[in-house]
Amino acid sequence: MTNSVILDEKAERLREILAGRARLIVAYSGGVDSAFLAWIAHEVLGERMVAVIADSASLARTHLEDALAFARESGIPVEVVATEELGNPDYVRNDATRCFHCKDELFTVLERYREARGFDAIAYGVNADDAGDFRPGQEAARQHQVSAPLLEAGLNKAEIRELALRAELRVWDKPASACLASRVEYGRTVTPEVLSVIERGEDALRALGFRQTRVRHHGEIVRIEIAREELPRALTADMAREFTSIFKKLGFKFVTLDLEGFRSGSMNQLLSADELLRRRA
Repeated sequence: MTNSVILDEKAERLREILAGRARLIVAYSGGVDSAFLAWIAHEVLGERMVAVIADSASLARTHLEDALAFARESGIPVEVVATEELGNPDYVRNDATRCFHCKDELFTVLERYREARGFDAIAYGVNADDAGDFRPGQEAARQHQVSAPLLEAGLNKAEIRELALRAELRVWDKPASACLASRVEYGRTVTPEVLSVIERGEDALRALGFRQTRVRHHGEIVRIEIAREELPRALTADMAREFTSIFKKLGFKFVTLDLEGFRSGSMNQLLSADELLRRRA
């Protein structure tokens, strides 16, 4: 059995899962996972689904605009709701459970939306690759009984990208993205000002032509992550001057470039093994 056949079977399984829903809300961020899930849910359910994107200070404006644009281009019904995670002290204090409190707020808001609009279920875009990672938000999803169709169908990130490419969705190779708060070192208070600095820094890096980046906020120190394939362009004296100028204007005293390059979830490396095990339990 070829990989293509296996992928076809997984895609069909996903369609069967979605067809079992009467009216479905897709928690939508505009990343490749949630975008593909929203697209295929619309293919299966038509107007019996809606993609709902949560807007707050932790969502970059460029990500919001692109998510809305993709939905419009694809004819996917989409709505924006406001979330207030920054009003929760448990989120703001930014310990290893921050993502749980973020997703708990998201799914609480979506549950109210579901009840008010008569939908029967909420789904989100977690995939098979996420199952073994440290992602406290998955616990919030379980508590709110949010379904995970991509995971249930056994699809991993590479397979989702392949299916999106087959469907000619422009997001198929979109760089991985996460909320702006994921860039703040654990233990440092999350504030709108901190999130704004990170957003402006990442906008500046994109303006320089870098595609996959993270601005990691460590107080007076900024740690810039750039995809490994793009690092050679970053490792020049001219680019060092650009980085220094940009980030010192944003208030950082020390500007660093992480030589390991971009990797998702690198802040989790700062957590102890005991804490990671405790949070997973």
